[in-house]
Amino acid sequence: MNIKRNLEEANLHLLRKISSKSNLSQRKMALELGFSLGKLNYCLKELKKKGLIKVKKFRKNPNKVNYLYLLTPKGISEKTRITLNFMKKKAEEFEELKSETSVQLVKKIDEDLL
Repeated sequence: MNIKRNLEEANLHLLRKISSKSNLSQRKMALELGFSLGKLNYCLKELKKKGLIKVKKFRKNPNKVNYLYLLTPKGISEKTRITLNFMKKKAEEFEELKSETSVQLVKKIDEDLL
């Protein structure tokens, strides 16, 4: 389950990066996301296979082919779904921490009063 969540978070970061900077090279995108180039390439292939992104070739330089990464409508929906799940999970974690902190605070107050 943890691996799935980590992959989902990686895909969320990648989908967000593509939606904001679709013309970055894979190397630059990997650097900005803190991914290895291999991890980024794997994620891009998986997102393309799922139909979440389109990859278009273009030439900035006659000797080099660059790629443009675009979110598909399905990709936009998936980004929204993952974002909502991520926010829900973080809210749950916050509530757990708040509860733990309250219990620890009550224990500390009780100890100090004794």
